[in-house]
Amino acid sequence: MAAPPHLLSAKAQTPNPPLSTLPSPCAAVEMFRSPTAAAALLRRLAPRVSGGGGGGAATRWRFPPPVSASVLSRFSSTSTSSPSPPPPSAAARGDEAEDGDHQEESGDSGARLSITVDRSGLYNPPEHSHEPSSDSELVKHLKSIIKFRSGPISVAEYMEEVLTNPQLGFYINRDVFGTSGDFITSPEVSQMFGEMIGVWAMCLWEQMGQPEKVNLIELGPGRGTLLADLLRGSAKFVNFTKALDINLVECSPTLQKGQYNTLKCEDEPVGDGTRTVSKLCGAPVHWHASLEQVPSGLPTIIIAHEFFDALPIHQFQKASRGWCEKMVDLAEDSSFRFVLSPQPTASLLYLSKRCGWVSSEELEKVEHIEVCPKAMEITEQIADRISSDGGGALIIDYGKDGIVSDSLQAIRKHKFVHILDNPGSADLSAYVDFASIRHSAKEASDDISVHGPMTQSQFLGSLGINFRVEALLQNCTEEQAESLRTGYWRLVGDGEAPFWEGPDDQTPIGMGTRYLAMAIVNKKQGTPVPFE
Repeated sequence: MAAPPHLLSAKAQTPNPPLSTLPSPCAAVEMFRSPTAAAALLRRLAPRVSGGGGGGAATRWRFPPPVSASVLSRFSSTSTSSPSPPPPSAAARGDEAEDGDHQEESGDSGARLSITVDRSGLYNPPEHSHEPSSDSELVKHLKSIIKFRSGPISVAEYMEEVLTNPQLGFYINRDVFGTSGDFITSPEVSQMFGEMIGVWAMCLWEQMGQPEKVNLIELGPGRGTLLADLLRGSAKFVNFTKALDINLVECSPTLQKGQYNTLKCEDEPVGDGTRTVSKLCGAPVHWHASLEQVPSGLPTIIIAHEFFDALPIHQFQKASRGWCEKMVDLAEDSSFRFVLSPQPTASLLYLSKRCGWVSSEELEKVEHIEVCPKAMEITEQIADRISSDGGGALIIDYGKDGIVSDSLQAIRKHKFVHILDNPGSADLSAYVDFASIRHSAKEASDDISVHGPMTQSQFLGSLGINFRVEALLQNCTEEQAESLRTGYWRLVGDGEAPFWEGPDDQTPIGMGTRYLAMAIVNKKQGTPVPFE
């Protein structure tokens, strides 16, 4: 096909244009920025590159014909939703005028090229609003994580952010225990609970051979009430209290301050520094963010009361395509909602591990499964420490000795609320899978043995809580007696207290069968009380 006449003008006298006539780099950039400028530049250069020289036959440089309107229309934007292109700049308008002059000189009467850009696929951010948002800082943080990942987060990550976010977590900046908080734990119910835990710890210490030094570790000490009652109850056993080196695993600065006060701690000079000592027994007290940070090398007694129930869990639901992880996502109105993961997640490895510990018959009966990898990890750490250093651990929590299904709950001001309602304003907890703890401990070490679980009622009764409450009732006021009876029932009873004559909404509810107790000990110590 012959080149158009206006591109084959005989005005050119040299086969190659001088460098001075070629576009500069800046001009080249502008050429590609403006399609009309590029067309004008091509037309200006056409006479210089179309002719021949040297007296011989003319060498013709052929250019493709102009793009036809039918072909161009395929690439032009026809979407009515696309924004109109901005008006041309002054430079671009000048190029268009110059291009028109060249067309007139060359006699080109054809339609001018027109190029448009389809911007429909570009991201259009929403308009910025200065209206105040009712979302809390934690809610904003959670939403930003989901938006940044362009997809949902696991229930475990949701729990971890809600409870222990370093700046905004539920446990970090407030006291959530007691009647003025969100829930009441057994140590807050009665001093007898901590005293019975002290009896168990002293019995284990004796089984260990009464070592001169022992690490007493509490995981998640709350206000420090349990440990304070333990130390007061064992104060007469001087050899035991003198052996104690107290280590509290607590990540909340607010709760650490409360524990400092509850244990009657004081800082005293030691050499060039200071150390913290509890005036309840004279034992040194240390705080750590995790169990791994507690120094090893000493025989160890570990107390974990209502600690495992707050660890983050993964939830799985049986679907037509198999087990799918339950996730937290944002709905169209920007509220939180539960969804099922469309693809397999990494936590399915823990589900597979957990399912390996049950029979296929048991697995077929459940539609939901909760798995706590953090509980498995901490249990392994406990087993390793007890295996190497000697000692034992006592775990008391509400839960089941088997697969746990859909037990996650939220409590705000002593009332149940929806799990996704105003994250950070309610405590989140789930049933503890004691069977998983047992298997994790046994797989971690052959030098430990696991005992239980038994109900809290059986555990406390075997340690002598019945005799303790009778002794306390011998020397107290009527008001104190009522408090003792109520506390006793909450610790060992089952359901509503039959003796209660007060308001119905204040009826004591027994926790004796809901809570379970389990012990992990070094085999050298034998079977711990009261698991014989």
